[in-house]
Amino acid sequence: MGLQPPIHLFLVCFPAQGHINPMLRLAKRLAAKGLLITFSTTEHAGKDIRQANNIIDDQLTPVGNGFIRFEFFEDDCIEDDPKRRDLDFYVPQLELKGKEFLPETIKRHEKEGRPVFCFVNNPFIPWVCDVAEDLGIPCATLWIQSCAVFSCYYHYFHKTVPFPSELDPSVDVQLPNLPLLEYDEIPSFLHPSSPYKILGTAILGQFKNLSKSFCVLADTFDELEHEIIEGMSKFCKVKTVGPLFKNPKASVSNIRGDMLKADDCLDWLDSKSPGSVVYISFGTIAYIKQEQVEEIAYGLLNSGVSFLWVMKPPDVAFGYDLHVLPDGFMEKIGTRGKIVQWCPQEQVLAHPSVACFLTHCGWNSTVEALTSGVPVLAYPQWGDQVTNAKFLVDVYGVGVRLCRGEAENKVIPRDVIGKALVEATVGKRAVELKENATRWKKAAEEAVAEGGSSDRNIQDFVEEIRKRSGLYNSKPAAT
Repeated sequence: MGLQPPIHLFLVCFPAQGHINPMLRLAKRLAAKGLLITFSTTEHAGKDIRQANNIIDDQLTPVGNGFIRFEFFEDDCIEDDPKRRDLDFYVPQLELKGKEFLPETIKRHEKEGRPVFCFVNNPFIPWVCDVAEDLGIPCATLWIQSCAVFSCYYHYFHKTVPFPSELDPSVDVQLPNLPLLEYDEIPSFLHPSSPYKILGTAILGQFKNLSKSFCVLADTFDELEHEIIEGMSKFCKVKTVGPLFKNPKASVSNIRGDMLKADDCLDWLDSKSPGSVVYISFGTIAYIKQEQVEEIAYGLLNSGVSFLWVMKPPDVAFGYDLHVLPDGFMEKIGTRGKIVQWCPQEQVLAHPSVACFLTHCGWNSTVEALTSGVPVLAYPQWGDQVTNAKFLVDVYGVGVRLCRGEAENKVIPRDVIGKALVEATVGKRAVELKENATRWKKAAEEAVAEGGSSDRNIQDFVEEIRKRSGLYNSKPAAT
């Protein structure tokens, strides 16, 4: 690149753990190709990222052949302001403050000699595309859910097929290249009964703005959703770049997006036999009822399986109570169980002692399970989780379904949980689930390896940015 400054991309991220992780992983991949990446989200999330990585604002962190820097903006909510949890207030507030911050910041970067050549946003903040258009700067979108879910939102927005409605809430949905989705298997934000309509509206805003993104980067891989991706590519430019968490050059950077400090649990896993531990985690946002926690506890107790259970303290601002385990539970369990508040999930899923994953089926957890070759017990709650559960069980063949989502409003009894735990860990079905999961693991590794489908797509994206910036060099970027 000679004396030319590196090409500068500005990544803007919704301030939630499940959004920050894939966006930061993309940032590292792009920086490693020789680009300068600014990662931006709210100050509220930024303080945790600073602490986790010991970073200083405006400091360049080398990553491969390029750099990452961080720049955070105020959302004008005080530290524990309950308004931040009121999505009907917060989503528009974030747009208001973000639209004030971005233009001023981009102009400052230009004056300081590091002009921004491209924005990347994620789906809950479609207004970034508006800012990009106003500034005359190209914009790409990182889609952090499956392409199947992308297809659901696209066809819902364009009204190509019937979806559940107030008049007929039980309509099943048939989309091109997808299996039939029952009315409770579409992303729940699209269902008329959803209490989180504002999130559906925000995501649909991305589809309204889809023409403003010259490219959709999807955190999935071609082999996993080939026909769906091929079908959607007729409507917009979709490039699979995942699984982003599976970086073949793991030593590139240790920058992490964790907003919670992980507890030590790897030594405990080391003490367990291969394929003997059930890992349980419901992500950062999903909240399980106290009655369900008790049923899971008794299911574990009665099944005799070993387990590592992440019990994240609930967010008091949402009015949730701290979960309580049954009296004497840990004494009865002894050394075959461990409870932690948070853990390094990627390392846990890669650990040979882990047999299966009881999960809420968020897309990050779904991809991490598939890519680690770990079968799942599907306990979805809302959003894309219900769709992901459908695919994990019925399409990818790696899961046992425990429930159909929060809307079902049902507590799964201990005997059903205990039976599923045994089914997923021992016997003929467990072997079948593991064989299928292992095949997906191999396909994911091939996708991100040098020359694989996702690796080629990231390289193509970088070269397109170079062309658009006017600094394109016909030689491939260094890897």
